[in-house]
Amino acid sequence: MPRTRRLWAGGGAPAQLATPPPEATRTVTPDPTAAAFFDVDNTMMRGASIYWFARGLAARKYLSAGDLIRFGWRQVRFRWAAENPGDIDVTKQAALAFIEGWRVEDMERLAEEIFDELMAERIWSGSRALAQLHLNAGQRVWLVTAAPVELGRVIAQRLGLTGAIGTVAEVRDGYYTGHLDGDLMHGTAKVDAITKLAAVEGLDLGRCAAYSDSINDLPMLSTVGHPVAVNPDSALRREARRNGWEVRDFRTGQRAVKIGVPTALAAGAAVGAFAAVVALRRRRKRPDRLSRRDLARLRKRDGDRTPAASERGR
Repeated sequence: MPRTRRLWAGGGAPAQLATPPPEATRTVTPDPTAAAFFDVDNTMMRGASIYWFARGLAARKYLSAGDLIRFGWRQVRFRWAAENPGDIDVTKQAALAFIEGWRVEDMERLAEEIFDELMAERIWSGSRALAQLHLNAGQRVWLVTAAPVELGRVIAQRLGLTGAIGTVAEVRDGYYTGHLDGDLMHGTAKVDAITKLAAVEGLDLGRCAAYSDSINDLPMLSTVGHPVAVNPDSALRREARRNGWEVRDFRTGQRAVKIGVPTALAAGAAVGAFAAVVALRRRRKRPDRLSRRDLARLRKRDGDRTPAASERGR
């Protein structure tokens, strides 16, 4: 049967940050009903976490050059599809297709390895320091990301945060089916998730803080009492100024000048360049995984009428 899984997952013990950067200092008072919610991509870390995860998979020959090109294009479309429901629907269908048939334990192991190799050095020290201020005040800190919840959990654990809210993939008998279990953690879905979490954890969203770089997270920022725009895109910067919200920009030099450059578009270009290199290497290998035929048999056994991935789009 499909495994029921939560949108959120616990992190690890709080890690102390010795001296917060001056630009990250702010007053956070102890409050058991308050918490902080941090977006991940370009807020807690430079770039898109799922892109760096895919790049780590490619380095291990788990993805081909074609996989990377398609993956990069989907990320570009997702980044700029907030106002186009049709594009979001297409992205939702393909969001986790690349892990179809993978074992959950492989995904978790690879997420830990790739974070340590490629993501740890890309964590914004200023954003990490802001999270630590909330932890030091006894508040809980959650990551809220469109990336798979397993990846979000690893990042939260490595940073010593409370936990992560992320996109949940459907699992059958320990293997990913390639389908979503619920909605993509994006836009208003983040609001629904933190609202449910607040009810479980006894939080007052009016006393909570939220941090994000993207106008796509305007619903989440508008839901809490203390919204903060971090490394904001131009649309969010305008919205923050209009509403009198706090703005923190940890980018320096060219990063600050290029505030209007579509980050996901740049990532997509990087995917294409990297894929050209990967194409010259030997054919990929994959972790142990079920075939689409095996997954279809699991669905038939469980009485699931959802068409298999190979049948969709015919």
